Amino acid sequence: MCANFHPASPGQLALFPLPPPDFEYAEAFPGSVVPMVSNARPRCWTPACFGLVPAWAKDERISRSTYNARSETLADKPSFRAAWQRGQLCIIPVAEFYEPDYASGRAVRWGIRRPEGRPMGVAGLWSHHPEGPARGLPEWSVSMLTINADAHPLLRRFHKPEDEKRSIVILPDGAWGPWLRCRSEAEARALLQPFSAEGLEARPAPRETRASVAPADSQLF
Repeated sequence: MCANFHPASPGQLALFPLPPPDFEYAEAFPGSVVPMVSNARPRCWTPACFGLVPAWAKDERISRSTYNARSETLADKPSFRAAWQRGQLCIIPVAEFYEPDYASGRAVRWGIRRPEGRPMGVAGLWSHHPEGPARGLPEWSVSMLTINADAHPLLRRFHKPEDEKRSIVILPDGAWGPWLRCRSEAEARALLQPFSAEGLEARPAPRETRASVAPADSQLF
């Protein structure tokens, strides 16, 4: 699960084979503006609300409960069903995301990132409503896909001991392009896999700590 993260910085994204983002964003929580690249607009970074807002939503408050989408129930949940059935896939670039660790008996905020400082590409769904702003809704919105992490060597340590362990889907570098080019549900589901624990590092991350990341490799698409 992920309700709080630092998107990859504009400096990192400027190194990708896309024009740099022309909008501002910062540490993200549900309802925040975050960058994403979608299969609808694969050659630009698009500002999107973190929390998918379906067409039938009456206001943006639904984003507080739609920022993550369980991959097992995408075809059934009204909030995500249409986006999933239409293959509305996207990638959210993440420098570091945060989860609670309860090893001490209380929640301690930890940050998870890649050891070498490369950004993570998180698999997501997008929704687009051109008339949204006129209704007080975001034009673009996204949700991060999640999978079970009960057996993951690293990510199973987070959240309350009695809770099911969940993880966002971190795409391997070579899967960014294939994810955006998926043409069937089977193709998409084949990419919803755990990310290697050896490719991640975790550390306590109090609120005053900020992610320190190095420039990204430009050959991810």
